[in-house]
Amino acid sequence: MNNRTSILVTGGAGFIGSNFIPYFLYNNKEITIINLDKLTYAGELSNLRGIENHSRYKFVKGDICDRDLIEKLFKEYDFNGVIHFAAESHVDNSIKNPNAFINTNIVGTFNLLDVAKNNWMDTSNTIKKEHTNSRFLHISTDEVYGSLGETGLFTEQTPYAPNSPYSASKASSDFLVRSYFHTYGLNVVTTNCSNNYGPKQHDEKLIPTIIRKALKGEKIPIYGNGKNIRDWLYVIDHCKGIDIAFKNGKKGETYNIGGNNENENITIANTICEILDLKIPKSKSYTEQITFVNDRPGHDFRYAIDASKIEDELGWKADEDFKSGIIKTIDWYINKYQKL
Repeated sequence: MNNRTSILVTGGAGFIGSNFIPYFLYNNKEITIINLDKLTYAGELSNLRGIENHSRYKFVKGDICDRDLIEKLFKEYDFNGVIHFAAESHVDNSIKNPNAFINTNIVGTFNLLDVAKNNWMDTSNTIKKEHTNSRFLHISTDEVYGSLGETGLFTEQTPYAPNSPYSASKASSDFLVRSYFHTYGLNVVTTNCSNNYGPKQHDEKLIPTIIRKALKGEKIPIYGNGKNIRDWLYVIDHCKGIDIAFKNGKKGETYNIGGNNENENITIANTICEILDLKIPKSKSYTEQITFVNDRPGHDFRYAIDASKIEDELGWKADEDFKSGIIKTIDWYINKYQKL
């Protein structure tokens, strides 16, 4: 998958995208990235301050639901690849306002797929010579698989069973990507990841919320009894997996990317508070700020990913365990919140 020139990255000002773009630029010297982002509440240009003037990077403010804009960008840059992060992704918001999730995650993904197909292919299963290696990489989530019991792991063969408007919209987008491979022969790869954590995540997410509330001396809200389990993946490890899947993944395949770091939400909260007790001690432990709040509707009990396919077939592995990753994450947020 070499010799690309221009790649469209959607949602590159969001959490994962803004970690991915600097990593990808540094490790792929021949590639220019056009970053298309609507800059909704989760998109933050300051996340990309270090590369905003990079010679192989350009930011475009826009919406993936704007088909005319997508067509214009493809015509101008003749993209050799799409790496599609852009999505509404907050479950609580999807419960309150599902319409935005349907539009961005389904209609927006369809626009990107359809314009890519029209630019890269002459007819179904006939790829233009100059786009032989052009690829569409779709980033999805383990939430499309639904909820696990106390045992078992999500694999690429796990049946889809989404339980929130967010995960249902992502499942729909996954099926659209699959259909463009099976119907038209479009060169697509999908990755489904577990819960990411690390620098640049939006303040509303679990780990930044715990750190922020702890440092402010406020109550740290944990849903239900705190026993919900997630598999945590350090964001740079995820970026490495996306890079590998984009370059070396098999056309039409799906790869699950997980951190093999299962923890209950209450364990996450206690771990962060105990680290803060050492880094910024005060008279009482931060754990005393933890409080339980009413659980959200349809809250999945457990997610956990089997990442053996991408490990065995593409040679990816997570470099960070949760202890090393969470310390890096806490240090980054302490620096951020102490400047506010």
